[in-house]
Amino acid sequence: MNDKFVISDLRHPDEQEMLLGTPQSFMSDAFSRFKKNKGALVGLWVIGIIIVLAIVGPMISGTTFDHVEKAHLNLPPRIPFLEKLGIFNGSLGGYNIYQEKGLSDVFYWFGTDKLGRDLWTRVWKGTQISFLIAFVAVGIDVFVGITYGLISGYFGGKVDAVMQRFVEILSGIPNLVVVTLFMIIFEPGILTIILALMLTGWIGMSRVVRSQVLKLKDQEFVLAARTLGGSHADIIKKELLPNIMGQIIVMTMFSIPNAIFYESFLAFVGLGLRPPFASLGVLISTGYLSMLTHPFIIASPVIVLSLLMLSFNLIADGLRDAFDPKMKGF
Repeated sequence: MNDKFVISDLRHPDEQEMLLGTPQSFMSDAFSRFKKNKGALVGLWVIGIIIVLAIVGPMISGTTFDHVEKAHLNLPPRIPFLEKLGIFNGSLGGYNIYQEKGLSDVFYWFGTDKLGRDLWTRVWKGTQISFLIAFVAVGIDVFVGITYGLISGYFGGKVDAVMQRFVEILSGIPNLVVVTLFMIIFEPGILTIILALMLTGWIGMSRVVRSQVLKLKDQEFVLAARTLGGSHADIIKKELLPNIMGQIIVMTMFSIPNAIFYESFLAFVGLGLRPPFASLGVLISTGYLSMLTHPFIIASPVIVLSLLMLSFNLIADGLRDAFDPKMKGF
């Protein structure tokens, strides 16, 4: 036996762990990098606050989103405590409308619209509906896109060729045209908007999943699973899907603001929900008509929509950097 090479024990038991590092899974490593991204954390906090306000906001107002108060038309924002600082005191154009109408004990935090409906309630109720449409549509898009991309990329050959020709035909038509035509044919409503957003929303997810599967399906761990007799379903579920979960999460976070934008756009051009139902797009569409005389009507839904779009994109950028191995160490 050649005893020239002797493995010596480390003097301190903890020294080996210090040298080798604590074992950490990919997901926990990505999460730790995500927490270092200040922009993504700010976006996460903003989304959380908006979700809480969307849930509790309509409850604390004391009115419903469609309640009409004819004596309170076009009232500007008035907030207790802040009015003592000279802001949000119910003034518009240099005079206080609340005092002129004798509404000394009335407060509307976001003001009222041209029918006297409370904008605070309508904005947060509209945010609920926008979230509902976006999350349901994106959830179905993610499921369809992942399934379609996994099948196309894993089996390849003629199956992949046929499935990709169908995707090319569908994606050759502009998404906005497809959604608009769908909304014109069918009666506008929440279900119709969700179905319209589902028509082509899954294509981007399917392409990302397919490209990742094509890259991974010939790797050694997949070949080993196939050699050991693993079925196609087991290989897809246990080997491929966990390794592309990072890209799926990032694509999902980018898809949510896109769905919210499309819903708002459809409502703005008159193809979305119909009043008195409220969504962010409906509120922006109705407030746009009074923008020059009563700008506060459009201000609150525009600010909420802008914060949602910005925050979701910050979170998506943070997740993309966290799941990218090339960004490790930054």
